[in-house]
Amino acid sequence: MDLSLLTAISPIDGRYRSKTEPLAEYFSEYALIRYRVRVEIEYFITLCELPLPQLQDINHSLFDQLRDIYRQFTPADAQRVKDIEKVTNHDVKAVEYFIKERLDAMGGFEKYKEFIHFGLTSQDINNTSVPLSIKEALENVYYPLVEELIEQLHDYAEQWKNIPMLAKTHGQPASPTRLGKEVMVYVYRLEEQLRGLKETPVTAKFGGATGNYNAHHVAYPQYDWREFGNSFVSEKLGLEREQYTTQISNYDWLGAIFDAMRRINTIVIDLDRDFWMYISMDYFKQKIKKGEVGSSAMPHKVNPIDYENSEGNLGIANAILQFLAAKLPVSRLQRDLTDSTVLRNVGVPMGHALIAFQSTLKGLRKLILNEEKLQEDLDNTWAVVAEAIQTILRREAYPNPYETLKALTRTNEKLTGEKIRNFIETLEVSEEVKEELRAITPATYTGI
Repeated sequence: MDLSLLTAISPIDGRYRSKTEPLAEYFSEYALIRYRVRVEIEYFITLCELPLPQLQDINHSLFDQLRDIYRQFTPADAQRVKDIEKVTNHDVKAVEYFIKERLDAMGGFEKYKEFIHFGLTSQDINNTSVPLSIKEALENVYYPLVEELIEQLHDYAEQWKNIPMLAKTHGQPASPTRLGKEVMVYVYRLEEQLRGLKETPVTAKFGGATGNYNAHHVAYPQYDWREFGNSFVSEKLGLEREQYTTQISNYDWLGAIFDAMRRINTIVIDLDRDFWMYISMDYFKQKIKKGEVGSSAMPHKVNPIDYENSEGNLGIANAILQFLAAKLPVSRLQRDLTDSTVLRNVGVPMGHALIAFQSTLKGLRKLILNEEKLQEDLDNTWAVVAEAIQTILRREAYPNPYETLKALTRTNEKLTGEKIRNFIETLEVSEEVKEELRAITPATYTGI
């Protein structure tokens, strides 16, 4: 079968392609090849700018033409690299040969082209290309979507800031809260973890075959290659160079990025489950779209499918992120090859996260607040004001206030507002304190 949305094995590239397509610019095979070409070209240009003696007479005005090799990189160019790889059986070497072909076609580079990939190992290219793709995917796709989710939640927090709501701890009625404040909890959590993710360094390995610049140093011992590498990785790629490595990246900071993404995902899972519960409690109804079906058998059903879709995709994403963070920093001696195939999957958890965040947003934007139900639950649960009453009685040095309220409330009989008011009248406190206690209701006892 030809590859299509219907024949793709992964739902990321099949069913959910419309939600994940922006990631193709960063994590497809085409994108990986383009990033490799970009790193090779920028490295060659930086050698020219050093300059190495053999490159000092190169015309710097040609740099724009060189950069056009990756700026104007096409799927046909990527296919050419794949065709070369069929001969070399080495993906990075195929990129080197592709660039040399392009230099031959441009003309004037014959005596310079052996400085493409000079002194490098394939991991100097992979361990800069992959972090760069992750960095730019985060900045251009992932962060904006998380920020859109935060903005939607913030709008709801503001909109519902004065809506009293019965809280549930251990699934049981607890001190009332405000709906907007409960939503603001998620705003705060997501903002904190997003800030931490943005502050996490995106690092790269760049140091030759085993991280010591052996080839660079033996050819040109007069240069400070560590400083050269630091400047190249920082100024040309916008990454941080890992100072001591084996042949491959240490992947410690990459693991930290994956862990930070996993924490964000976990918060959204928590959010999905809460709103799923609020809908089941009838605190929210959902906008109905004409023609949609909630159940193949039960015509009345309007299911909270968006939150369920999000939760499922985030579970898959977190399983992969946890594996990546645990596996990548571990390699035998100076290097084994297990990281190579694993790295090809770094876009997969981000794809599932994108599907999830869009589903959560869709679900949030379908909500219709059922304020009457929230008020009804408060009116039916007067026992929650017991905390307020016993606290004021403590303030007044009333004997055994907690035990007194416990005896009143811990029964299987429904405690009504009338019973609470009658109880207040029996208390041996001033009329001023009684008036203070009478003013407390489940809808007003919501704190700050």
